[in-house]
Amino acid sequence: MQAIIVDDERLARKELRNLLASFPEIEIIGECDNADDAITEIDKLKPDLVFLDIHMPCKDGFGVLEEVYHLPQIIFVTAYDEYAIKAFEINALDYLLKPIQPERLEEAIKKLDKEIVVSESDKLGLNDLVFVKDGDKCWFVKLEDIPMFESEGNYVRVYFENHKPLILKSLNNLESKLDEKHFFRANRKLIINLNWIEKIENWFNGGLMVDLKNGKKVEISRRQTSKLKNMKSL
Repeated sequence: MQAIIVDDERLARKELRNLLASFPEIEIIGECDNADDAITEIDKLKPDLVFLDIHMPCKDGFGVLEEVYHLPQIIFVTAYDEYAIKAFEINALDYLLKPIQPERLEEAIKKLDKEIVVSESDKLGLNDLVFVKDGDKCWFVKLEDIPMFESEGNYVRVYFENHKPLILKSLNNLESKLDEKHFFRANRKLIINLNWIEKIENWFNGGLMVDLKNGKKVEISRRQTSKLKNMKSL
């Protein structure tokens, strides 16, 4: 499981790295000492886990989570206990107080969702059938018939025909299973089926606005617009 440490204090990062050496399943792939670098590195490296400080110059840890597209599992690491309730309200995995106690770190690591990374060859494409269950209702749906997926907290709303069931899954987890050639992360809340795009136009701040064949309008953020152009340009 790949992780990034975000903390503006060098000694704090070093101490946490040393403690994590006892957990071979955790691979540290990066460190950041400020929020802006953290946002860039999280979206670039797509770690499974981030150890995130709360108090940092200019922007705090909660501000980081508001701006990233790739939302990994989060363990807050801080010297302040007054933000614990807010941390768990945004579904943080754990909240560790400095100085970190090894036994508390072990408790947090045990909570990790160690899902198997999906290889490119195993990702789901347009012709694949998926099972969708919402309460007592069930469907087998071909992915080409799904125009978009929308994040709603810990759930994802699946749009197809006249149905909009909710499934208990994060949008990040779903994104990792879908073939990016056809299913694109338009913004923090939506994945769209590129084959359902009917119309596309330039939008504010360098983004795009697309009309889907089901009548929905979806804004593609500036950052994702750049990624889409790089992927699909001749």
